[in-house]
Amino acid sequence: MSTPAQAPPKPGTDVQWTRCPSCDAFVYYKRLQRNLGVCPECNYHFRIPVATRLEQLLDENSFDDLSGDLEPLDVIGFADSKPYAQRIEEAQRKTGSREGITYGTATVGGLPLVVSVMNFNFVGGSMGSAVGEGVTRAAELALERRIPLLVVCASGGARMQEGCISLMQMAKTSAAFARLHEEGILVVCLLTDPTYGGVSASFATLGDVLLAEPNSYIGFAGPKVIEQTIRQQLPDGFQTAEFLLDHGMLDLVEPRENLQGVLRKLLELHTLSDGDLPETEGAEAVNDPDSLSKRSAWDIVQLARNIERPNTLEYVGFVFDDFQELYGDRLFDEDAAIVGGVGRLGDLAVVVIGHQKGHTTSEMMERNFGMPNPEGYRKGMRLMEHAARFGMPLITFVDTPGAYPGLGAEERGQSIAIAESIMKMSRLPVPAITIVTGEGGSGGALALAVGDRVLMMENSYYSVISPEGCSTILFKDAAQAPRAAEALRLTAADLLRLGIMDTVVLEPEGGAHTDPPTAAANVKTAIVSALCELIGTPVDELLQNRYERFRKFGAPGRQPTLPPIEESE
Repeated sequence: MSTPAQAPPKPGTDVQWTRCPSCDAFVYYKRLQRNLGVCPECNYHFRIPVATRLEQLLDENSFDDLSGDLEPLDVIGFADSKPYAQRIEEAQRKTGSREGITYGTATVGGLPLVVSVMNFNFVGGSMGSAVGEGVTRAAELALERRIPLLVVCASGGARMQEGCISLMQMAKTSAAFARLHEEGILVVCLLTDPTYGGVSASFATLGDVLLAEPNSYIGFAGPKVIEQTIRQQLPDGFQTAEFLLDHGMLDLVEPRENLQGVLRKLLELHTLSDGDLPETEGAEAVNDPDSLSKRSAWDIVQLARNIERPNTLEYVGFVFDDFQELYGDRLFDEDAAIVGGVGRLGDLAVVVIGHQKGHTTSEMMERNFGMPNPEGYRKGMRLMEHAARFGMPLITFVDTPGAYPGLGAEERGQSIAIAESIMKMSRLPVPAITIVTGEGGSGGALALAVGDRVLMMENSYYSVISPEGCSTILFKDAAQAPRAAEALRLTAADLLRLGIMDTVVLEPEGGAHTDPPTAAANVKTAIVSALCELIGTPVDELLQNRYERFRKFGAPGRQPTLPPIEESE
């Protein structure tokens, strides 16, 4: 259940100490100010005034307030214990503001943006006509100037005293945000405590990136309403930011001290133009199958599964110059078996998605051994849409035994998620590059592998089924897995000959895990080389070439055929 909120004392008052409503510690006010309004004992985030919020997030003296003429409308003459007009007058005297919204232009790290901040102290941050108007004007200004929009949300919901006029603000603000999405203008929503009702069910959750402060309460219906309706006790932590992050609804939960840095990074990554790619020092990828090291298919399978092989996040750390991971499918869950976010390669912004494993038993369990549930693929699709919206090339890393075959995965549409991911990637209007770094298991791998260029590491494999599965089904003997591996023709050399792969990335002797920096340097060279070929290709041509790349497989006269495996093999 929510902890009763308490704002720090107002500047200029004689109050020297304030009590934290979370841990009951008494905190010296000046110390609380220095700590950005966060309790130094328990990290409870006090609600802070709009002016303080702007000061903490923005460059010094950069904010230009444009909200001075916003006024609430008393359209229906509502009165409860007092007339609505009287409530507004009291809120204006209490807060010194004409309404519960402030918007204007500013900079963060020297980068321009439009900012809109809600004031919870003004009639509970409720959204009436003026709040909806302020948010909409901010969105329209961001569209006009083609600069990002930041909205800081704090609200109890729609303002009942304005009746259906308040309800219409949900449609009005959502339509304004839709235009920003269509035009590829970045929208970042920062959800603070609390964000409920008509605000959370409209613009507050429509950002391209959703941030929240720790322990902020966020939801549609309030906990008391839910408990009274369903007659059940709610679990601890219900509707907190951390709860929503675990359930895939947020991208990031960041302490207040980190927010300006995260915002600056997001702005930088989304304001890069088509910049230069970096110089690379790795070995060039090869397209001659005869130049690859001679290993049996089963040996390659074992190397591909080596628990010490670099994983996606490790390659990201080596290959990209900056990266901001984003979380959640915005529907049900955060699936750690797929990771993704926005990165920088030289001066080029890209979206990165990949399967993620671990090196220890606990890490592997946390990542479900790299086997995604539907939520992982839906997170991937959300990031694919992000790439398309902002014109960022997509880089995918494939390393999975396959999609998770569990009961819950089937209940939540595993097949549908994979099918939709394959379809969506096939029509992305941006360059897409895939690299198989370990295991390429069936449709679970293909869901992230419909690229304009598909590469694989020298000691990885890509197959319609695992050798063990094939052996059990077709050879009626699990011990025949090595034989099945040879028969499936799943190695880099065979896949080059079949045209499934475009090039193969060389590995250090003994495998990528023996020298991860060298392996990553080779990966970086291969990615940059592929991007150089693709960037600048008109979208129609890009999509047609991608269609033709996959259209040829199995087509008579267009599909190469491999010679039979010799008995000596």
